[in-house]
Amino acid sequence: MSELRYPSPVRLVLDTSVLVAAFRSPNGGSRRLLNLALQLRFEVIATANLYFEYETVLKRSVHAQVHGYSDAEIDRFLLLFAGFVKKPKVYYQVRPQLSDPEDEMVLDAAVSGHAEAIVTHNISDFLPAANDFGIQVATPGRILKERFSS
Repeated sequence: MSELRYPSPVRLVLDTSVLVAAFRSPNGGSRRLLNLALQLRFEVIATANLYFEYETVLKRSVHAQVHGYSDAEIDRFLLLFAGFVKKPKVYYQVRPQLSDPEDEMVLDAAVSGHAEAIVTHNISDFLPAANDFGIQVATPGRILKERFSS
C-alpha cells in the first residue's frame, strides 16, 4: 500500500508593511492574505525580533489614526496571531545583505524558517539578496494570485 502524501504548507514571511496594510485597509490584498493565515492556509514564519517590530509599528500613532485600533486591540490580535506563527531558531544571521538594516530581520526569518517567499510592499528592498537564498519576493496580490486563486 502506498503512503498518503499531503502537500507541504506554503511558508511565508510577512513583512511589517503587509500587516500595516492589512490593518489600514480592510478590503485589500494584505487583509485577504492575513485572513488566509488565520485560516491556516499557509504557515507564517516570524522571529521574535520581527514579531516585536509588528507590534511597535502597528501601534505607531501615524497608523493608529488610520486603522483606529487601540493598543489593547492590537495586543489581542498579536496574542492570537502568535498561536499561528512558526518561530524558527536563528542559528546564524546572514547579515549584511540589504541596504536597509531594519529589513535584515525579515531576511533572517525567511532563511532560518525555510520560507518560500517574503511578502512585502517593498520588493526592491529585498532584491536581489532574497533570490540569492532561493526565496521569492512578492507583493500580497501576486502571492494571492499565484498560490491561492482557484
